[in-house]
Amino acid sequence: MMLQTCQHWVFDMDGTLTVAVHDFQHIRRILEIPESADILGHLASLPTLEGQEKHAWLLEHERELALNSQPAPGAIELIEHLHNEQRQLAILTRNARELALLTLGAIGLRDYFSDEHILGREQAIPKPDPDGLLKIAQSWQVHPQHMIMVGDFQMDLKTAQAAGAYAVQVNTANNLWPELTDFHATNCQALLKAVTG
Repeated sequence: MMLQTCQHWVFDMDGTLTVAVHDFQHIRRILEIPESADILGHLASLPTLEGQEKHAWLLEHERELALNSQPAPGAIELIEHLHNEQRQLAILTRNARELALLTLGAIGLRDYFSDEHILGREQAIPKPDPDGLLKIAQSWQVHPQHMIMVGDFQMDLKTAQAAGAYAVQVNTANNLWPELTDFHATNCQALLKAVTG
């Protein structure tokens, strides 16, 4: 089974390894972003100065959330197990890389991920574009079909599908996107159980 044999694992950060705390409606309201618009895509489309100011607000808001991050149930045990089995681990987040580092430190997982395998929105075109996943695959010198992408949201699963990787949906009570999901686990504890057989 892919979960038990795969040596290359890529994780989303917020809501996957951490308890989800982002209030996207609040962010949209403060930054005047339409409900249907992608936050990062909308900010990228703004005039330079306005875009810079709103990005700065978003960064500070996310920094506060990062420093107060809590690990998702079973996340620490899952990462420790994969690390002990010498599986390769990476982070692919739509957040800023510096905040991913802060978050990993806050939840006690910083030592399990090497700097070059922590990709944020500055290192790769943001998900659902497969750019980040393909860059990690190239770094590991492995075909994406031999990689697992773990995430809690549609964007993570679309990224996996676009790259040709195995898509794991986690931290959702039900399989919300069956057409995008190869394996569904209600939380990281359930995923660890599947990995260990």
